[in-house]
Amino acid sequence: MDAIDWLHEVGAGPGSRVAVTLAPGAGFGLAIGEHRHAFPDPDPVAAVARIESETGLRWCWWDRSTADVLVAGGVALARCWDVLTVHRLLHGGWRTSIAEVWAGLHDLPLDRLPVEGQLDLLGSGGDDGDAEDPVRPDGHLKPDWIGGGWATTLDRLARWAATADRAARRQDTLIDAAGDPARTRSAAHAESIAEFLCAELSAHGLPFDVAEAERIIGDAVGPRAIDERTEVEARAARDAEVLRHLGPGASYDLRNPAEVKAMLRRASIDVPDTRAWRLERMQDAHPVVPALLRWRKAERIATTYGYRWLDEHVGRAAAGGDRLRGEWTSSDGAAGRMTASAGLHNLPTEMRSAVVADGGYVFVRADLGQIEPRVLAAVSGDPALVAATTEADLYAPVADRLRVTRDVAKVAVLGAMYGATTGESAHALRGLEREYPSAMGFLADAAAAGQRGDDVFTIGGRRVRMWIDDTVDDEGRGDIDRARRVAAARGRFARNAVIQGAAAEFFKVWSIIVRARAAALGGEVVLCLHDELLVHVPADRADDATALVDDALQEAAYRWSPSRDVRFVADTSVITRWSDAK
Repeated sequence: MDAIDWLHEVGAGPGSRVAVTLAPGAGFGLAIGEHRHAFPDPDPVAAVARIESETGLRWCWWDRSTADVLVAGGVALARCWDVLTVHRLLHGGWRTSIAEVWAGLHDLPLDRLPVEGQLDLLGSGGDDGDAEDPVRPDGHLKPDWIGGGWATTLDRLARWAATADRAARRQDTLIDAAGDPARTRSAAHAESIAEFLCAELSAHGLPFDVAEAERIIGDAVGPRAIDERTEVEARAARDAEVLRHLGPGASYDLRNPAEVKAMLRRASIDVPDTRAWRLERMQDAHPVVPALLRWRKAERIATTYGYRWLDEHVGRAAAGGDRLRGEWTSSDGAAGRMTASAGLHNLPTEMRSAVVADGGYVFVRADLGQIEPRVLAAVSGDPALVAATTEADLYAPVADRLRVTRDVAKVAVLGAMYGATTGESAHALRGLEREYPSAMGFLADAAAAGQRGDDVFTIGGRRVRMWIDDTVDDEGRGDIDRARRVAAARGRFARNAVIQGAAAEFFKVWSIIVRARAAALGGEVVLCLHDELLVHVPADRADDATALVDDALQEAAYRWSPSRDVRFVADTSVITRWSDAK
């Protein structure tokens, strides 16, 4: 039977969630509810692409590995449900596994997870049940199936798809019991397709100019070392450029903070720490300070963004041109921000000129403006703060209302969200509590929950876990001072997490809308950096893409924001190199 005929027969249509498993060269399995079927096919990825174009399903799978296979085959899906990604949304954290998710959904003990090859003397008595059933008699999934046994026969493909479908249905039950089921289900959909976008970002990479990167590295640390000896010599030469300001015989390990402090004392500079912001204020105190700051920039490039980094993370694209690649994920295990390896989220400013569009292409770069206070207005519903968002510069009306300067208002608003409630903004903070009681109350409630050790939840239903502190026992005995410090730290983390997490949810909704719309222009999202998007598009479609990105922002606000009156803004520009962005 043809897969599309089978789907029609079981009542699956546009938007229906259908679980899929893929075995390239063999076939694929589909499952929905009580129905499952396996289809022999030498190119199951192409089969999924055809089904996608004709049916508009919401595809379901266990984890990112299925998305990776589809992306490698050139398939771009519109909708999906990633069971492990949804688990991270509902339960918080990052580290998990198929075995743990299944066990948790079925109230099975996590400390008794079976391991492939282990002799189970205390559990099921060695009876693993039907070899063709992925579930053991004790309810746990079989490790050999999880480890790849699901792909050994066509029937197993269908059975494994059915387990993913069952897991997703259990997640439906959890979502139905959430405080706002519709919003949490929407977040599950967005998080899943954001994970698919991450698979695309990982595979496709960021357009990159290797020659420019080598020039930047060379200017900072010199030419490529030909062997270990020349590498050591280059390192010593960089150090010498700092130490020479202290006179003959100066010898300090610049990579050891304690020795750096000792070196600065020799120059009559006594500091509590050697953080860059502190040293930048003291550059006129002694020539060694600017030399040390220059050394740190060069050292960062040498150790993190040097020639070895280029060799490991830059490669050719299928269509030509070089690409910088890292592994992207849709959440960081804390508040849910997108993350990437290979240093993609922390590229030095100097390296941005190496991020360059392909010939005939440009970047449409868009950066959300004042996103966290606008999100605070949306999630708290504070009418005065909502009104402030109608201005392009939200801090100006806040400053007017508090009768302080704009800079003080900005510090106060950010301090309220980050838990910095002392210092120069303390007076303005009291004004915020008076003028914006709903917003400040929202933050205070989150902080109080964190102080108690209670988990907090974003507007989209993401659980943000608090860490456990056993300093004080149930009878109040222990290190009370330390317990108070831990509680205060949890409170600061919680008040920021509910805002940062909500901002991450909004950003991902915006990103996936841009992803969906940009494809029609021959463009793709190539970078998601906190609040900033880079979209790679043909140069002759730049104006269309700019309008698309701005329209997508308004659509994201309509879909996501609890308050339709909150205005979200972005600075959008067309550039050839990332360094061209102002």
